Amino acid sequence: MRVSLFDYGAGNLHSLSKALTTVPGVDVRVEEDPVRAVDTDILVLPGVGAFGAAAARLAPGREVMRAALERGLPCLGICLGMQLLFESSDEGPGQGLGCFAGRVTRLDARRVPQMGWNPVDADTTVAGVRLEIAYYANSFVCRAEDASVVTAWTTHEGDRFPAAVRRGSVVGVQFHPEKSSSAGVAFIQGFLREVAS
Repeated sequence: MRVSLFDYGAGNLHSLSKALTTVPGVDVRVEEDPVRAVDTDILVLPGVGAFGAAAARLAPGREVMRAALERGLPCLGICLGMQLLFESSDEGPGQGLGCFAGRVTRLDARRVPQMGWNPVDADTTVAGVRLEIAYYANSFVCRAEDASVVTAWTTHEGDRFPAAVRRGSVVGVQFHPEKSSSAGVAFIQGFLREVAS
């Protein structure tokens, strides 16, 4: 099973790569070209960086990547990766993939960024795996126009926002499963097994 990590050039992908390879038979490659990134079995959009810079890296292959996801290429977007699955962001210029209708806005809170462990409420994202708490590191959050795509919620200082969204085999999570202990790794494993079956 080939898994492509699309690298926007923003950070260390080691912990995410390590979590992905806990599933036997997974071959992870890091790809900087958004067009070549979709030549894979599963696409992962990692969670480090700023929206504007990442959208600029995505731009040359945005339509190719969006079309691949529309055709059914499984995708896991983490933190910033989830935000790139939406249309646009207040954090910076550029277009996201638009797989989910809505905009990314700043957290409505005194303490920003949100850093640390926070609940994952009513998680139904991946069959057979239910996260109750996860690690977050974010200043911006997704505001989905259609609440039916939200598969888990969380709240930070009274601001309730999607912890996870899903449409078909495209999943976005605001938290970092690769930093969420064994339960987070189990979430990644469950997603990979589900979309590979």
